[in-house]
Amino acid sequence: MNLLKPAVVFFVCILALAGCARTAAIANVNTPLAAHYSDDRVKNAILQAGLARQWKMTPVQPGIINGRFDLRGHQADIQIVYSATGYKINYIASKNLLADGKGHIHRNYNNWINNLDKDIQLKLSATAQ
Repeated sequence: MNLLKPAVVFFVCILALAGCARTAAIANVNTPLAAHYSDDRVKNAILQAGLARQWKMTPVQPGIINGRFDLRGHQADIQIVYSATGYKINYIASKNLLADGKGHIHRNYNNWINNLDKDIQLKLSATAQ
């Protein structure tokens, strides 16, 4: 009985730590747009949402914007391909985000991307009125 209690505590701790994984699968966003927007309206919504979230957005050519996010030594590079019918946010590269080259990255990256996606949708819905 004396050996059973420490063993149970040990396994409970291991299971708890396993649930606290710091990496997750890289989230690439593909958002179709149901409403009718112009390419310029989609572009402006992406640029405004990026600016509000402190992304450095750089239009590369019509339909493509590169984004970079820097936070305390962590860096994420994305590419957003957009049109009047939707947009895609694709992971390009990162520094200090535990990317393993097998499709996993620090879970904060996915939070940043999800927040950016939500803000783009909010900007678009605000301009539709």
